[in-house]
Amino acid sequence: MSILYVSPAPRCLPSLRALIAARYGEAGAGPGWGGAHPRICLQPPPASRAPFPPPRLPALEQGPGGLWVWGAAAVAQLLWPAGLGGPGGSQEAVLVQQWVSYADTELIPAACGATLPALGLRSPAQDPQAALGALGKALQPLEEWLRLHTYLAGNAPSLADLAAVTALLLPFRYVLDPSARQIWGSVTRWFSACVQQPEFRAVLGEVVLCSGTRSPCQQSEPPLSKRALCRAPQKRPKAEKKEKRDLGVITYDLPTPPGEKKDVSGPMPDSYSPQYVEAAWYPWWEQQGFFKPEYGRPSVSTPNPRGIFMMCIPPPNVTGSLHLGHALTNAIQDSLTRWHRMRGETTLWNPGCDHAGIATQVVVEKKLWRERGLSRHQLGREAFLQEVWKWKEEHPGAKLSAAVTEAFVRLHEEGVIYRSTRLVNWSCALNSAISDIEVDKKELTGRTLLSVPGYKEKVEFGVLVSFAYKVQDSDSDEEVVVATTRIETMLGDVAVAVHPEDARYQHLKGKRVTHPFVSRSLPIVFDHFVDMEFGTGAVKITPAHDQNDYEVGQRHGLEAISIMDVHGALVNVPPPFLGLPRFEARKAVLAALKERGLFRGVRDNPMVVPLCNRSKDVVEPLLRPQWYVRCGEMAQAASAAVTRGDLRILPEAHQRTWHSWMDNIRDWCISRQLWWGHRIPAYFITVNDSAVPPGEDPDSRYWVSGRSEAEALEKAAAEFGVSPDKISLKQDEDVLDTWFSSGLFPFSILGWPSQSEDLSVFYPGTLLETGHDILFFWVARMVMLGLKLTGKLPFREVYLHAIVRDAHGRKMSKSLGNVIDPLDVIHGVSLQGLHDQLLNSNLDPSEVEKAKEGQKADFPAGIPECGTDALRFGLCAYTSQGRDINLDVNRILGYRHFCNKLWNATKFALRGLGQGFVPSPTSTPAGRGSLVDRWILSRLAEAVRLSSEGFQAYDFPAVTTAQYSFWLYELCDVYLECLKPVLSGSDQEVAECARQTLYTCLDVGLRLLSPFMPFVTEELFQRLPRRSPQAPASLCVTPYPEPAECSWKDPEAEAALELALSISRAVRSLRADYGLTRTRPDCFLEVADEATGAVASAVSGYVQALASAGVVAVLALGAPAPQGCAVALASDRCSIHLQLQGLVDPARELSKLQAKQAEAQRQAQRLQERRSASGYAVKVPLEVQEADEAKVHGGAGLSHMSVPFQLRWCTS
Repeated sequence: MSILYVSPAPRCLPSLRALIAARYGEAGAGPGWGGAHPRICLQPPPASRAPFPPPRLPALEQGPGGLWVWGAAAVAQLLWPAGLGGPGGSQEAVLVQQWVSYADTELIPAACGATLPALGLRSPAQDPQAALGALGKALQPLEEWLRLHTYLAGNAPSLADLAAVTALLLPFRYVLDPSARQIWGSVTRWFSACVQQPEFRAVLGEVVLCSGTRSPCQQSEPPLSKRALCRAPQKRPKAEKKEKRDLGVITYDLPTPPGEKKDVSGPMPDSYSPQYVEAAWYPWWEQQGFFKPEYGRPSVSTPNPRGIFMMCIPPPNVTGSLHLGHALTNAIQDSLTRWHRMRGETTLWNPGCDHAGIATQVVVEKKLWRERGLSRHQLGREAFLQEVWKWKEEHPGAKLSAAVTEAFVRLHEEGVIYRSTRLVNWSCALNSAISDIEVDKKELTGRTLLSVPGYKEKVEFGVLVSFAYKVQDSDSDEEVVVATTRIETMLGDVAVAVHPEDARYQHLKGKRVTHPFVSRSLPIVFDHFVDMEFGTGAVKITPAHDQNDYEVGQRHGLEAISIMDVHGALVNVPPPFLGLPRFEARKAVLAALKERGLFRGVRDNPMVVPLCNRSKDVVEPLLRPQWYVRCGEMAQAASAAVTRGDLRILPEAHQRTWHSWMDNIRDWCISRQLWWGHRIPAYFITVNDSAVPPGEDPDSRYWVSGRSEAEALEKAAAEFGVSPDKISLKQDEDVLDTWFSSGLFPFSILGWPSQSEDLSVFYPGTLLETGHDILFFWVARMVMLGLKLTGKLPFREVYLHAIVRDAHGRKMSKSLGNVIDPLDVIHGVSLQGLHDQLLNSNLDPSEVEKAKEGQKADFPAGIPECGTDALRFGLCAYTSQGRDINLDVNRILGYRHFCNKLWNATKFALRGLGQGFVPSPTSTPAGRGSLVDRWILSRLAEAVRLSSEGFQAYDFPAVTTAQYSFWLYELCDVYLECLKPVLSGSDQEVAECARQTLYTCLDVGLRLLSPFMPFVTEELFQRLPRRSPQAPASLCVTPYPEPAECSWKDPEAEAALELALSISRAVRSLRADYGLTRTRPDCFLEVADEATGAVASAVSGYVQALASAGVVAVLALGAPAPQGCAVALASDRCSIHLQLQGLVDPARELSKLQAKQAEAQRQAQRLQERRSASGYAVKVPLEVQEADEAKVHGGAGLSHMSVPFQLRWCTS
């Protein structure tokens, strides 16, 4: 067995890095080196087994007598599932390797240097401000990269993220306070996302970020300057960033009647503007009928060999403005729908409608109270419903009442729906039962005072009160002590329970205890549910107010005595408790127990308090007659459908949750005591006949359902064998749970129960896409009801997206001020505008100021205008299966800049194509295509392949990354640059071939992007000439590029251009190092063999264009380079020599090198002084000591002090 030796110190960074890598190896396909998972040993290896010299920890022994590997980087690489390769192949492997190297050589030294002064551990010669500046310089590349990427390489944490996160643990714990984290927002968002991964949390636990308060060891240090931390970013950015300035607002002002096509005959504006681009297109799309499923076909029922795609929209939010969670859902769904439509499928994306009972009623009630000072009871039911309908008109939808009534009646007739009195989650503020999804669980660590609606003073929770029950007929005044967190419920106690095997209470079998306040004695029952180790091992039993107690009561035949009414006031109790509100009664009962000498103590008790997420009231378990759905058989059918593969749930990790829920399902309470919603079509029967006894509410025989009152009357008369005139009916005033009507969506929106053309064509549907948080509450119920009522699954696949959180990983909450309206991201909003929205919301006034502070911290300058396309693309780019999304609005702004890049690239391309350009009838390359033409088509083919595979796998980050990379890094950065000399050259045949290739790139590239960015792609597509007069009128109904259509893969061209790009990057790096921004120095390429020389000669012209070089010449094999050159490696087969003679001052460069060398020596001296300082071995964290040790012995830490290779050059 292999053994991983790690330091026993809990915060040793190298060992933590190895342990996290091992966790990923366990969670994935095993360690990257192919062996078994290693055993962890928290100590150095025994001398008898260790190699000499003894290895640094962590160390990995690959089996007895096997190979030894040590050092954090090497060990982590072996333990990580894919090693350096990552999930993206060779290109990603290079990226991972680069970031791992950067973490080891740049981040670790900078992080240690900045943290030690913050801990008060430095020599007098050290400058903490300089150290903090060095950290800022090291963070800058990370910040720039992470503005547009979720992780450092790929769409999930890789070995690169592991190396960088562990390197930055110390700064995030001790240096980067909240103000500094605001500066490095993207780095902070990424760091938080990584340390929340299960594998990181298993090793690191909860990572507590620096709060800004200074520990005692820091008091002698001067305050750390934010200016120092920001000093590094003053390095000049690359000259390419023109579009990142404020682009301003450009509007489309040409008169265009709604539904008419937008006029794009004029010149393109200078830059991209969302308001200009998004104008007029949507009304035209609707007018032309592009979104209708029958578009281009005689009818929806006409057979389509391409297939049918149908998806319904989740329940819309009718309670006010939307948030980014809704935007994410609709961005994904609309992109999928557009992709299926462009593939030629008969496509229907059908919106449903939902009454959102509790949410709507609460919002309207708050609005009434705020504006008119009225409650719904003061207004009355009918007038209140009119107010709700006024509100509802702002969010119109189809009426589904007929389908809801039909479903209820059918299920009630079959006995699937029944009436029963059981414990429910009750909100006293709403006077209604609520579902589990509407209950928030607030965890308390001990005594806590909470605000409860209806109480002026805060109420105490998180304490356990002990009191005594006296044993009846005991000569020794014996007592049984019980404990409870809800002391008021003791008034409803009917028994005391102990464990059957508890020796302390065996003598009390058959005994009873006396209740001190009510005239009843309580039996002592023996039940295995009792935990003998908790408290005294004796438990009070209140069946009417606790689920566990209710079940104990059922087993022992105990009476359930309700002591609270629907408002939370006490009933069925003696004075002075009668009529008291429940939490006032809590105080009264406690005082009475003390007065009678029965109080035995109180102590802190961690607990969970259930809160209604609508009213914020404390949820009370109450016994109430309600309507229930029997779920057992339906759940078995739903579970079996997934097991058979008839229903596919993605990501597959959710299938385990699905089966767990289905296997442990309880009957579903579907009635709600509200005024707004689908009123239950059930009637209580009163028979005006002395021969028929009057009925009681729970008796199901006295309840009848009907599609109308007349039908119900006929059923009732038949049931009791009397004439209809002897029957009186009273309809249940309750309404149905929102999720009942929502569960009918897939077929009710198509006209069920009527048989319609839409129902026969589009049911069952294809896909259900929603957030994973409602897998059970909505998805499972749709499946169960669909199978029960139609005999068919409502859809074949379920894709569950992640949940949107803010940039700090916090849940979106109005009280935090981090809820973002997607329209504010699209159009932009000032900070004051955000504040004004809070004032116009239903937020409690006490929470408004807190929310304002949250807005000020997150959006100090408001939210900039990003546009619809950027928001859609950004949300889809963020979406990774099964993970929460920490959304940073700044990243959305980055995609607006990407839109501007598309705009400028197309504008340049149209100029290059020229006025008279005619595209060839097909995209098949013709003529004498150049190497770079072949290369760009090969890269375009790869983007098409990745997009097709990504859409099919619901891997949206893979699709957006492929498209973003093609447009930005390949088409714009490379191909267009190489094209400039071609289009202005004299070889017209080559230029024409280049133009055809460029057109193909624009045509295919815009079609690829269209599902995510429909507006800007339509705007640009309409300005392109068409291949044929029969081409579709709109991009949204143009065929999506398929891999078979784009079979242009060319490995030879890609390898040649990769050499050109490597050479160009090295040349640009040297030019930047020597400040040669305005000159074009000559470049000489030294190659290792003739084959490399031939390729280098073929791409020399591209190097000139891409690197702004002068002459690019390939040296003969063995020939020396001219003197006065700087040298750098382009690859293992090619090095470059950049001519500097006459362009730079040798003495000045030598002086700079000497200064660098002197600085390296000073750092080494300071390092030695620090290690020899008094208390170093005791005060300095072990991980810092190990990093210092590595630097002293020439490890990764010192490599940043050496003179970079490319700076060494010789003079004549």
